[in-house]
Amino acid sequence: MVEYIIIAVIILLAVIIVGFMFRKKHHAEIERLEQLKLQIQNKPILEELTKVKQLNMNGQTEEMFERWRAVWTEVMDIHIPNIDGMLFDAEDAVDRFNFKKASTSEKNAEEKIDQVDRQMNDILIELEELIGSDEKNRSEMDLLRDQYRQARKSLLAHQYSYGAAAVPLEKKLETFTPQFEEYDDLTAQGNYLKAREIVIGLSGEGQTTFRLIEVIPPLLADIQTKIPSYINELRSGIREMESQGYYLEHLEISKQLDAMEEELAAAKEQVSRLDIDEPKAAVEEMKEKVDSFYELLEKEVESRHYVDQHKNATAAMLEKITLETREMSDECAVVQQSYKIPEQEAKIPKSCLETLEDLQKRFDLLQSRTEEDQSAYSSLHQELSEIRSELEKIDTTRADFSESLKSLRTDEHKARARLDILKRKLQETDRMLHKANTPGIPEEMDIRLEEAEENLFVAMQGLQEVPLNMKLVDNYLVKAERSIEEVEEKSIEMIENVQLIERIIQYGNRYRKTNPQMNHKLMEAEESFRQLRYSKALEEAATAVENFEPGSMKRIEVLSKESAWKV
Repeated sequence: MVEYIIIAVIILLAVIIVGFMFRKKHHAEIERLEQLKLQIQNKPILEELTKVKQLNMNGQTEEMFERWRAVWTEVMDIHIPNIDGMLFDAEDAVDRFNFKKASTSEKNAEEKIDQVDRQMNDILIELEELIGSDEKNRSEMDLLRDQYRQARKSLLAHQYSYGAAAVPLEKKLETFTPQFEEYDDLTAQGNYLKAREIVIGLSGEGQTTFRLIEVIPPLLADIQTKIPSYINELRSGIREMESQGYYLEHLEISKQLDAMEEELAAAKEQVSRLDIDEPKAAVEEMKEKVDSFYELLEKEVESRHYVDQHKNATAAMLEKITLETREMSDECAVVQQSYKIPEQEAKIPKSCLETLEDLQKRFDLLQSRTEEDQSAYSSLHQELSEIRSELEKIDTTRADFSESLKSLRTDEHKARARLDILKRKLQETDRMLHKANTPGIPEEMDIRLEEAEENLFVAMQGLQEVPLNMKLVDNYLVKAERSIEEVEEKSIEMIENVQLIERIIQYGNRYRKTNPQMNHKLMEAEESFRQLRYSKALEEAATAVENFEPGSMKRIEVLSKESAWKV
């Protein structure tokens, strides 16, 4: 029985706790809706309606004002009290724990608040549009009137600058006056929104018309005066240049000038109809063409100056390089009797002469074209420039090849001097080996000496050949030099090893009587030494003394270097 009571108490407590939680939640929702209602009440509708009273309270403005005020009054007098009632019902239901009824009242209140809020926002937007329309209308219309006055003043003062376009422009400006009057009437009647439509339309028309007023005079000046004067100047310049011997037909400037004059007539007609976009683009294109024509004519003048300045010099240059190249060819034939020249290099004189022959033909043709006055100087300039460039390349090739021919004799002398030095070095190495205090020369060293002598002999034979191949001789000398340096290095190393072995054995002799093992090892080293196996003897002797007295080899090496055998 007690257990049932406890369970009932727990359930009751749980229900109470849940009830208070729901109650708290609904109170929060009611508070939120209350704040939304207050936000509606605080919207600045009355302040904005007060601003409207400062406008002309006629026609459209008066109708809108009355409608807005009626809606605001309805909201404040009817809808807000209804919302208050719904919120009161919801709060009362919550206090009585009737949460279902509270939810219904809250939902109805929120829907009503949303409806009223939309109405208020719509009114504010319309108010802003009306008040803003008046402000924008006044500022934009003042600017339009000022621009209109300036346009009329400019058109009347400079009517001749507009040509045939003056009449249609005047008609366009005349359409502004009735629209200004209509705007004034609508504003006086309080129809600000309709007046706004007039302003927007006038702004679009004004933008187009005022641009025409600004653009047409300079555009017509280009069409009627500037470009025609450029055309006349170009025609005059072309006639004068042709009388001086210039060939200009290939440029086809006269034909393009004729086409430009036709374009100018069409552009002028378009401007008279107030169509300026296409003529404006055409004028800019014609200006660019005129600039390009001047550049082409200037290029012809510069090209003629280049041809006149360099033609004779090129002829002399061609003659001089041809003569020097032939001399180089003869020299090459003589040198080839004594020296062997690689096949590819031997073809250089012939190749240069063939190219020079071709350049001579091109230059002769260029001279004849110059005398006939039937070729553009720009093309003659290009041809002459290419000929000169080719001549410079050939001259560089000729000079390099001539220098290489001269260097062959120098290379031969240097090779013979190197050969003499290598001979002496090999002889000195041989004497050094035979003078050294050694039991003898190992077979390996004799083989190295024989190989060095053979390489030296091959180099000597190479220098005896006719024609002499200097590249091959140089390879022989490099091989001989390498083998002689190697035999010299190995000879010095062998002599130094012999001296070191003797030092080690002398050092170890003092211990031979007391140390049979060392004595045995040194005897093996001495046997290798007598057999001329110096490397093995050095290894055996060094191992013997180092095992007996670690570190002794370092001292022996120091002593050996201090009294080293001199070559």
